[in-house]
This record gives sequence, C-alpha cells and structure tokens, in this order.
Amino acid sequence: MKLHLNTDASQLLFTGYADDHVLINGQRFDSSLLLTARGVEIAPWVGQGFEALTADHFEWAARHELDILLLGTGPRQRFPHPSLTRALMNARIGLEVMDIGALCRTYNILAAEGRSVGAAVLIEPAAEN
Repeated sequence: MKLHLNTDASQLLFTGYADDHVLINGQRFDSSLLLTARGVEIAPWVGQGFEALTADHFEWAARHELDILLLGTGPRQRFPHPSLTRALMNARIGLEVMDIGALCRTYNILAAEGRSVGAAVLIEPAAEN
C-alpha cells in the first residue's frame, strides 16, 4: 500500500509497506529496522522472527532518545512479554504495539507533528517451503 502525506521533503517518512518490506521516502527496506528523525538503523533483530525478540533488543531501542516507540510486528499485532520491554519503561519510553500498516500510518502522523517517536519494524524472514 502506498501512503501520502504532505510534509517537509527532507523528513524521513513511510511511503509504502507490505508484509515483507517498507518504503521510506521511496526507498525499499526488506529487513528489520528502526526509523527515527535521526535516520534509519538496521535493527539487532534483523533476520529473526517475533519469538526471537529478547530484552537486549529492547535495551538497544531504549538507548535512543524517544518519547514513544512504535513496534510493528508484521501483518498482525503481537505483544512481547512485559519482561522483555522493561528497559523501555525504565527509560520512560512509551511502547505501542501494532501491525505494520498501523505502524507506518501512526509514525507518519506523530513525526509530522514533531513528536520524538521511533518506529521499530519487524520484517520476519520468509518461511521456507
């Protein structure tokens, strides 16, 4: 799906998504990442599925200066165990979990408002047949 939002052309925003990728300002990303106003970072959980998320992954995210972290868990919403996300709570970073489409739309709105938001995208490896 393509997204459209009128905003500053230098701002990094999601411009499209599918279950296996996201587009950021038209550039395709096929692996897990973190998008913030500072740029795109490859996530430490790249190549892993939802079940492989660990507390270390959320500690990495908590080192970013954010007010809120959006976690996109692929085509459906799945919640990580609260014990994994404790580092976010300790850093006073709010966590919202959603599917990838909701993540893209929500991030664009919050970023356009100038909010300190991060979008952690989980792109799971393709299942082998």
